[in-house]
Amino acid sequence: MLDTSSDLILTLYTRPGCHLCDDARAQLERELAGRPDLRDRVSIVEVDIDSDDRLLARYAETIPVLAAGDRELPLAMRPGAVAAFLADGTLTDGGRDA
Repeated sequence: MLDTSSDLILTLYTRPGCHLCDDARAQLERELAGRPDLRDRVSIVEVDIDSDDRLLARYAETIPVLAAGDRELPLAMRPGAVAAFLADGTLTDGGRDA
């Protein structure tokens, strides 16, 4: 569910039955729980790549993919990858989806 009061939208590209996607979602939630500067400002939107042929062609080999604006993090379940993505200053000053 999209919370329109949030000023940052993180998109997590996934597909049903993807255990790596489940791992990435859990890691993202843990990282946000430890980031009070972002936690209340972020909405996570999950997008099933199977729902769109273009998304399937683009992300089939790299899901889970975490995106913020034009920034993307393929294989977002890698240790430390989500933390580094969130720590990048662009999330606080320009990583918004419109």
